[in-house]
Amino acid sequence: MTKIAILGANGRLGRVVGKAFIDAGFDVRAVTRSGKVPAELKGAAAIAGDALDRGSLIRATQGVDIIFNGLNPIYTDWGKCLPMAENVMAACGANGALHLFPGTVYNYGSPMPRVITEDTPFRPTTEKGRIRVAMEDLLRREAEAGRVRTILLRAGDFFGGTGSGSWFDLVVAAKMAKGIYTAPGPADLAHEWAYLPDFAAAFVGLARNLDKLGFYEALNFPGHAVTDLDIKAAAENALGSKLKLGFMPWWVLRAGSPFVAMWREIVSMSYLRFEEHQLVSTRLEKIIGEIPHTRLDQAVKEAMRDIGIAVAPASREAA
Repeated sequence: MTKIAILGANGRLGRVVGKAFIDAGFDVRAVTRSGKVPAELKGAAAIAGDALDRGSLIRATQGVDIIFNGLNPIYTDWGKCLPMAENVMAACGANGALHLFPGTVYNYGSPMPRVITEDTPFRPTTEKGRIRVAMEDLLRREAEAGRVRTILLRAGDFFGGTGSGSWFDLVVAAKMAKGIYTAPGPADLAHEWAYLPDFAAAFVGLARNLDKLGFYEALNFPGHAVTDLDIKAAAENALGSKLKLGFMPWWVLRAGSPFVAMWREIVSMSYLRFEEHQLVSTRLEKIIGEIPHTRLDQAVKEAMRDIGIAVAPASREAA
């Protein structure tokens, strides 16, 4: 049985990806700093490991075939990203493990390309974008040197899964209980989203089709390139009632950004909410077959349920 270590297993992404691999029959090792397994990962082995301690991470991943890198520091702590990536490379190299990695659209900078393909060049214009490009440069160098094989799958903003920390729960759905949908940008602008159960299923598909992949691959995951009006309509369908359209008060964050570190980091990435973009892939379907894609109404409803928003009973939804 193939063994996979999930790094960042307490995070939203790690939980969803870990569960997908458990359900697919893999031997899953959930690696967290505390060594405790989140409830969603029942059936996984709990292992303590610190991604900033190279020796600890190598020991925590000993004997695995695959390492999924779900590590993601908070916005104000991105100085840890590259050291963590270097330690993950060391762990993969020491254990002969394949590296699975979730990419972002930060690499492309502003102005954003309206359509992002696997060949679209990187032009980072923010510190986070430059960090992400540096991380991918590291992964490619390790692969080209024959030390670590990496399969990268790039996605947009996450929704779905338990926990907090995404635009969906922190902004979009934050006031739904009060009857308000909050748009982070222009409501009619298409933005790339990734429904996490679909994204996780695509990673499982890649792990099952390694014979079709090279030593370094960077693929796109086409999720839901939709507007806030589309998501609002899906949320209304799930609730069985209308929502008032509100907007994120960017002027407040911009005014306070010199004094609040988190606001400053959010403002630095605000272009993503004002520039239309979508991911397309010319290769993913050829590798894994049909790309996992839950229809928007269902995905939004499940994402709302995941964060504790009561949705309408099935009979009402069908009415």
